[in-house]
Amino acid sequence: MMPQVPPPKRHPYDQWSPDARALDLVGDKWSLLIVRDLSAGPRRFVELQRVLPGISTEQLRSRLNRMVADGLLTRQRFREVPPRVEYGLTERAKELMPVLAALAKWGYDWAWSPPRSGEAIDLGAIFRLIPGLLSPQDLSGSITLAVRWNGEQTSYTVLEADGEIAFLERDEGQTTAQIAGTTSAWIRALSPEHDRRELEISGDAELAGRLIAALAGAPAPAQAPAAAGATAAA
Repeated sequence: MMPQVPPPKRHPYDQWSPDARALDLVGDKWSLLIVRDLSAGPRRFVELQRVLPGISTEQLRSRLNRMVADGLLTRQRFREVPPRVEYGLTERAKELMPVLAALAKWGYDWAWSPPRSGEAIDLGAIFRLIPGLLSPQDLSGSITLAVRWNGEQTSYTVLEADGEIAFLERDEGQTTAQIAGTTSAWIRALSPEHDRRELEISGDAELAGRLIAALAGAPAPAQAPAAAGATAAA
């Protein structure tokens, strides 16, 4: 059975083609980034504001309302004081993750560079693309990603669950491989020069290398570092 087709937008492309229909729904500024930032799980409005620098309160409210109406997002209200509302992805929106991954790969090939002046740096925004950048066959274990900044550390976990890759914005404990570094070390590793020397890798170095390569849009290393636990080679 075909899924329910959302109503036309106020300014549709007015062309009977599947790509135009898709862009009617997600071709606006911010829509795909909202999908990306909800890929790890539901978020509150203020959390989406935090991870989407540059969007105004009214823009975000309008876009979320439209995406709920289009069947891309769910909105859940909790009976709490103060009131809490969370937005999550529907199955329709989750199927956009390979599209986001393909767009990211194109960006690596044709638009990538070190950070520009004034660009917000949120490594989590890149990490959230992992489920689309890797296939379950590429992930022979689980991986912890840790980012250190101003004396604090933020940890993420990548693992296989039910035949799919899951990205969790928390530390799930013992994993097969661990990759850690400062924000600047991660920037150098994920920039076009692919300088991984300051990233600290422990556990399964080959698995860690495959993940770093996917995140950087680079070929996977031909050989893993000789000793697990050593700092990653360039």
